Amino acid sequence: MKKLLFLFIFAICCTVLSSAQENDAPGCKDSPMFNRMPNTAIGECSSNYDEQEIPMGPERKDKKEGTRTHIQYNYELEEATAPSFLQIVKNFENAIVKAGGKRIYFSGHEGVATLFTRSAGKDVWVVLYDFGGTKKGNFELDILEMEEMKQDIQASELLEAINKNGSIALYINFETGKSDIKSESQNTVNQVADMLLFNKEMKVSIEGHTDNVGTPASNKTLSENRAKAVMNALILRGVDKSRLSAKGWGQEKPITDNKTDEGKAKNRRVEIVKL
Repeated sequence: MKKLLFLFIFAICCTVLSSAQENDAPGCKDSPMFNRMPNTAIGECSSNYDEQEIPMGPERKDKKEGTRTHIQYNYELEEATAPSFLQIVKNFENAIVKAGGKRIYFSGHEGVATLFTRSAGKDVWVVLYDFGGTKKGNFELDILEMEEMKQDIQASELLEAINKNGSIALYINFETGKSDIKSESQNTVNQVADMLLFNKEMKVSIEGHTDNVGTPASNKTLSENRAKAVMNALILRGVDKSRLSAKGWGQEKPITDNKTDEGKAKNRRVEIVKL
């Protein structure tokens, strides 16, 4: 009996979901990040590389660039049964928290919520808007995916840049708050090693830099540890340690302001300085 009841309920749920999806705008589908709210259909959608203003607090928005997915959901049943905007936000927030993310901002008065997480090496910003219109329960979902700053460079290009400018800034990705070099940045480290192995008279200083998140003291320690991690990786590739030195500057030498995530990303760098 219980099994029959379960199958009956399951069939109803599938019918409701199938019905909602049948009413979706042509070509539209849910984001793989989230399940849709019950009894909703997609009214419109779009996906492209774009700039978006992300609400970060009262009267504060940060401009960010990335792949933006926009989905408008419309509630299909009577308004009396529709969830509140807070209920909708909590559902998405719970999913984000399970993925290691968090809520950044919520304003019921403005009808907006901003969530953040990291997924597959990307910063993911999720913004919910209380679309409402003529009916409670309608909302809009924006997902902005920002790739980590990557750098593919050849040993010859490194040599040319260092001979011309005396240094080059590399965007080597480390584990958050640590000095462990991520696997996707190993190619950049290898190219530095190749340049030094083919130019055996060159000596360089490896200098770490951070953004302004955290204390100056902790940032200096972190930047020094990261510089040493790169130096040790080069030594493992066969570069003589007498040709290398490591130094951490922390947040002392930004190359742009730290007011935006993009600026912070540029300041988090490792410079190879010719001695």
